[in-house]
Amino acid sequence: MLRTLMTGLAFAASTTALAEPARFSRFTYEGRSVERATPGPDQYRNPILSGYYPDPSVTRVGDDYYLVLSSFAHYPGLPIFHSKDLVSWTQIANAISRPEQLDFTGRRVSEAVFAPDISYHDGTFYIVNTCVSCKGNFVITAKDPKGPWSDPIWLPFEGIDPSIYWEGDRAYIVNNRAPNEPPRYDGHRAIWVQEYDWRAGKMVGESTQLINGGVDISKKPVWIEGPHMFRKDGWYYLTAAEGGTSVNHSQVAFRSKSLRGPFTPWSGNPILTQRDLPGDRTDPVSAAGHAKLVQTQNGDWWATFLAVRPYGDDYYNIGRETFLLPVTWKDGWPTILPAGQRVPFVATRPKLPRQPAPKLPTSGDFRYVDEFDGTSLAMQWIGVRTPKAPVYRITGGELLIEGGAPIGDLNGVPGFVGRRQQHHIATMGTTVAFTPQRDGDRAGLAAMQNDENYLFFGVTRLDGKRAVALYTRNKGAEELVASTPVAGKAPVTLTIRADRGTMAFDFVTGGAKRTLKADVDVRFLSTKVAGGFVGTVVGPYVWQTK
Repeated sequence: MLRTLMTGLAFAASTTALAEPARFSRFTYEGRSVERATPGPDQYRNPILSGYYPDPSVTRVGDDYYLVLSSFAHYPGLPIFHSKDLVSWTQIANAISRPEQLDFTGRRVSEAVFAPDISYHDGTFYIVNTCVSCKGNFVITAKDPKGPWSDPIWLPFEGIDPSIYWEGDRAYIVNNRAPNEPPRYDGHRAIWVQEYDWRAGKMVGESTQLINGGVDISKKPVWIEGPHMFRKDGWYYLTAAEGGTSVNHSQVAFRSKSLRGPFTPWSGNPILTQRDLPGDRTDPVSAAGHAKLVQTQNGDWWATFLAVRPYGDDYYNIGRETFLLPVTWKDGWPTILPAGQRVPFVATRPKLPRQPAPKLPTSGDFRYVDEFDGTSLAMQWIGVRTPKAPVYRITGGELLIEGGAPIGDLNGVPGFVGRRQQHHIATMGTTVAFTPQRDGDRAGLAAMQNDENYLFFGVTRLDGKRAVALYTRNKGAEELVASTPVAGKAPVTLTIRADRGTMAFDFVTGGAKRTLKADVDVRFLSTKVAGGFVGTVVGPYVWQTK
């Protein structure tokens, strides 16, 4: 039973004897996009994965497509999705699902695992990745993409964002490393290639620098990263992100007749960006880049990439999202989006067999309810850092959480499990039964961007009295925003209503509905304020004083 909980999704911290656990019955979510877009019968809607699903790496195996995404210090990590038409996606696994695979203790939320790459060779799936501030770069493998995935094989090179290029029965890893000269400016990086002996699980031969700085080093391009290599019509193509992951993000392309170069940049670079568009455009998509190209079984080319949908002045609370666009080829060069064009919210579907809509939607406006009626949490639930022992259990249609470390303790795991906020306009709720024993005990909903930027809305005890309270933290000390006493021990239904950069907080107890606080400025949950690379995660949180 313990292994089942930990594998499905168990979160841990010290399990010192505490008071009765908090009991949560159901979690509800309803969200809609700010922009209004209605796809026709032969169209799909962007983004294809709404909310915090960044750094998409796609691969095709026969008629099946697989995506792997970054998850940073959230656990379980590296979500894997499956599709047959590149539009309808279903999560099938988390590649990091056992505590012994990776230890995120001490890791900030935006550290740990990001920019994974997925590929397939000779009956085995490969994910090559970086664990920042862990042990560096690694490979994990699986015969079935649903898992189990292996423990990491650690690789001896520095840098980030590795990907595997397969040529026949040989493998090569390309990645971002330091240049072979003293850096000329901040953000001066390089792309290297080295052979990987996949049978022995080790790097072999010499490393070769392929790209120094980016498209034109005289212009001081920054953060060349996320490289992917493929071969077409006798050319080796290398595509990579350039310009950083904010508003100057882009995707660029190079090609060579030799795997080890020299690589020539396309004169029309970048092949994808939104940085050349007016900053005051309505319903913007920005920060587009970090793409990977894939060829369908019909010979067409498509690209998955990340971008964001800010609600104003580069504020976005829901993180970087996964988009899809066709790739066009002209004069031997690929283009994802011509210069000056906006990333469309609606586009023509790939020429692939259309699949039924997934049971749990990932795009457009949608809602869902989790009744906690299984024996473990669904794979979409995530917590913060690697568990050491279980902190929750599910019984009788309820989620029970005893508590853990407080949010903010980097060496602990909070008693928190959450789902990604996938829309800027969203309603999220739960019902909690909880009787705090000491002042400061709390159980309710947390909306967490990182350990220093979060809010808590729920049941607590203040001055010896049970209360519903709202706390916020924006890098400084936690602040009590509003509170009101609630007598007795009856369960409390909590609802958070998000509308772009504001939230309202409703609760129901004893049959009466009240609003604790409305129009709360929550831009501190945006990447612009909080920093990092993740999105807001919302869900049950419990902390009880010792």
